[in-house]
Amino acid sequence: MNERSIVRLASVKGVAQFRELLKSLSIDLPCDERLIIGADSPLRQPFKNIGNRIAVQPMEGWDGALNGTPTVNTLRRWRRFGQSGAKLIWGGEAVAISHEGRANPNQLMMAPHTEKGIAELRAALIEEHRRVTGSDDGLLIGLQLTHSGRYCRPNLQKKSSDARTLYRHPILDRRLGLDESHILLSDGDIAAIIEGFHTAAVRAWKLGFDFVDVKHCHGYLGHEFLSAFSRAGIYGGSFEGRTRFLREIVQGVRSLAPGLEVGVRFSAFDTVPFFPDPRQSSAGKPGQGIPEPCERPYQCGFGVNQLSDAVQFLTLLEELGIRLVNITGGSPYYNPHIQRPAVFPPSDGYLPPEDPLVGVARQIDVTRRLKQQFPKLIFVGSAYSYLQEFLPNVAQAAVRDGWTDFVGLGRMVLSYPEILWDATEGSAIQRKKICRTFSDCTTAPRNGLPSGCYPLDSYYKESEAMVRLNAIKHVHPDTD
Repeated sequence: MNERSIVRLASVKGVAQFRELLKSLSIDLPCDERLIIGADSPLRQPFKNIGNRIAVQPMEGWDGALNGTPTVNTLRRWRRFGQSGAKLIWGGEAVAISHEGRANPNQLMMAPHTEKGIAELRAALIEEHRRVTGSDDGLLIGLQLTHSGRYCRPNLQKKSSDARTLYRHPILDRRLGLDESHILLSDGDIAAIIEGFHTAAVRAWKLGFDFVDVKHCHGYLGHEFLSAFSRAGIYGGSFEGRTRFLREIVQGVRSLAPGLEVGVRFSAFDTVPFFPDPRQSSAGKPGQGIPEPCERPYQCGFGVNQLSDAVQFLTLLEELGIRLVNITGGSPYYNPHIQRPAVFPPSDGYLPPEDPLVGVARQIDVTRRLKQQFPKLIFVGSAYSYLQEFLPNVAQAAVRDGWTDFVGLGRMVLSYPEILWDATEGSAIQRKKICRTFSDCTTAPRNGLPSGCYPLDSYYKESEAMVRLNAIKHVHPDTD
């Protein structure tokens, strides 16, 4: 797709014009002309024991200390999570279960010495939530627990040997510099990781979190298990083998932390990894994303070109008594246009091969289709941030029409956490705070800087890290 053919949403004037844009792209998205204010708003309606339909997605900033404890940057982000008015905080943060499982040297970690800091994050979020909404009634706070698998980078000195993989991947191994000498995780290693999840969940339970998310998305370890068709032994091959990891974690959590709910955020669909088209790339400018050459059918993905994998997985979640489900897709590492639609790529990305609205609609529609098949599960939908000014209109319609139970906000929370709260209060939307998906919140941590909204949040815009980020972007000028 020609980059110039993508209509920037900031230039779209009004809902009617936005609907015309959707129509021109043959996109079916619900979108209300008028926003309903106050308690009558579909977004303000309670659901089960949760006070409204707004959710905050897990938004790690990779801004913790090297020992895995939170910093003032982390505390500020969690306060903004509370400022959103959301009654469902999904994970708040992706917290590693061990040092070896961290995706970044500054990722938070669950350990005895980090408990005090993580408790302070939760308390600060609740305090800010009470200030904005008047009460913490109906507030449900979870903690996303993770092991980063092949994307483990726990130390300042990056080493390919830090990657912890389940099977030989013909594309991703090459990208990460892993050859046949790279040692795969053994069944014993996996058992130890499962025990680490148990220990971390118990700590979260004792700190007062309402649920833990056993992360199964975006290419990290839980997600890689789902595609481990070629792995031999009890943790691979069959569906039973590939989900043993989750089942054993859940069994242990239920035994050791009674009353602690378990949720799962998972990539319900995937594609072949993409890379910048070298025929279009030039100095400092990435090409449009194209799929990697590979054998077809592609055998290293979960939910590739079909939803049957996701249906089978959700059936298992129902059998396990897991109600909380968060739908996403793909991975920010190998197909970000699928996972995080944006016009502007991160520094290591590519220009979008489709209008980002197509990617938004894909995720919202997948959530709708799965919600129809599993009405007893509680669904959180993703990919709303790219909608920008029209996010409240689509979110209201999606909840009212039953496409999802909750609207999850990710990147938007970094620049404008209260966008849906303002919309349902009848306050004017603050256009200068709306996330335009410049991808700085991805480019920064990929280059050792904290994640934040550098273009719009003065806290980051006026920081020393911004100077360093600008230098990085000077090398990659097409990232904004």
